[in-house]
Amino acid sequence: MVISKSKLSNYFISFPKTNLKHINPMQQQGLQALDYGVFLFYFVVVSFYGYWIYNKKKSKETNTQDFFLAEGSLTWWAIGSSLIASNISAEQMIGMSGNGFLMGLGISTYEWMAAATLIVVAVFFMPIYLKNKISTMPQFLSQRYNKTVSLIMAIFWLILYIAVNLTSILYLGALAVSGISGIDFYTCMVFLAVFAVIITIGGMKVIGFTDVIQVFFLVIGGLAATYLAVNLVSEKYEMEGLVNGFKLMTQNHDDHFHMIYPKGNSNYMALPGLTVLFGGMWIVNLNYWGCNQYITQRALGADLDTARKGLLFAAFLKLLMPIIVTLPGIAAYALYQKGLFQQEMLDATGQFNQDRAYPVLLNLLPAGLKGLSFAALTAAVVASLAGKANSISTIFTLDVFRPYFAKDMSEQKLVWTGRIVIIVSMILAIVISPFMGIDKKGGFQFIQEMTGLLSPGIFAAFIMGFFWKRTNSAGAFFAIVGGFLIALSMHLNLLPGTDWTQVPFLDRMGWVFVICVSVMFVLSFVLPEEHKGLEIDASMFKTTRGFAIGAAIVLVAIVTLYTVFW
Repeated sequence: MVISKSKLSNYFISFPKTNLKHINPMQQQGLQALDYGVFLFYFVVVSFYGYWIYNKKKSKETNTQDFFLAEGSLTWWAIGSSLIASNISAEQMIGMSGNGFLMGLGISTYEWMAAATLIVVAVFFMPIYLKNKISTMPQFLSQRYNKTVSLIMAIFWLILYIAVNLTSILYLGALAVSGISGIDFYTCMVFLAVFAVIITIGGMKVIGFTDVIQVFFLVIGGLAATYLAVNLVSEKYEMEGLVNGFKLMTQNHDDHFHMIYPKGNSNYMALPGLTVLFGGMWIVNLNYWGCNQYITQRALGADLDTARKGLLFAAFLKLLMPIIVTLPGIAAYALYQKGLFQQEMLDATGQFNQDRAYPVLLNLLPAGLKGLSFAALTAAVVASLAGKANSISTIFTLDVFRPYFAKDMSEQKLVWTGRIVIIVSMILAIVISPFMGIDKKGGFQFIQEMTGLLSPGIFAAFIMGFFWKRTNSAGAFFAIVGGFLIALSMHLNLLPGTDWTQVPFLDRMGWVFVICVSVMFVLSFVLPEEHKGLEIDASMFKTTRGFAIGAAIVLVAIVTLYTVFW
């Protein structure tokens, strides 16, 4: 979201500029030699560890199952770490911090509801995939419905992953890296793309295990930025410590510490009341975590017990993410209200840009610590780019290229095709990212709204395909294609009767989902039954006692957080 100077006073209260006792924001620009040393250490560790993993089982590199899925190689902690490393990227570190600045803690609902969703996916979705030997999401659609539905969805996914996700991650990541380092924006974009390609061409095994290191840097560096930001709030009020800083933030900016926004609240359009608990937010999360090649790919090569443990580990990590991605934005808001960052929050055209909050905070870190946080940000961006590029490569190679153009191609050549696709997709993302309008609204919101055009229909096709044997291909086709067209018409306000631009996009997603499911019911009863159900029995959904206890802890924590910050 971009706010002009003339409208800035409508959002914020201005105070005279002052300097903190120990840190002057105008004097802490750019990276120092120590920062570059810390970053170089991170780069070398990730690169050499990835190279070691690649060579450890090099004999299997030409196997598509090993290259794309790391079949049987990833441990539960590697799966969980890789899920978080791939999910937390520039749109969270930059975009969600920006939303924290503007909206407050409420944006964390994407993180905490995701933790609950991961439990659902572990219990119900993953057994179905593994029991039916599903390797890719288009393969599921082909096996459950038909090849036409699968091909259409594969094309949609490729377009979405490249034109929305890959471009946004690259654009926002380069924006932050450039702002901190002072290096040219496009140079940063190319560097991030090249670094990601180096990791990605080693296959899912390299991605999965290097993501463990990426998560370590992400968490440690992210916590360092949060620590500094909250401490700065204490200093500004001539106090000390994290506890005092957090208390000051909650006392002076109570409007930034509520999870549920009532109708009439300025943030209602983005997070419409109870919809975040009982409506469209479930569609967003269940589609993302359960029907998304980019995410499920990490667990599809494991056995059920390992996959479930990995998803549960990711759920625990998700509970902690708002500390890293939301609190810094709220702290930046508190400091802005006391007169700091008045110029730093303006872009080159003189307009306020919420996505500058996180880079501005990182510029205040002392030498060394700034390098660590810079490495954390880079780790988040590179891990997500690598995961997304691998998913693009997997879908194109296994679901489009092999069945339609290279049925008899060897495993080795298919792997090399996948590597070429990785490079081509990165080049495309670099070229088109400046033209996608990512800077016109918060980067995180941009991704959610664009992805939301496809999510309701996709989720309807999957959930009905899972649990209702009569669901047919015609219904799935309508959900995927018709659902997208209906969502797009609402987004462009082309449907008569209602001004859909005044309906929150999460609620629009709910309406599209209901329409898709209703039409699927009708088509499935009107047309002949296809008898393409999946292999499912009740015993598949039983969990171990340890998993049940861990899941209960996660769910109780979520209920407590929403109760405290309602």
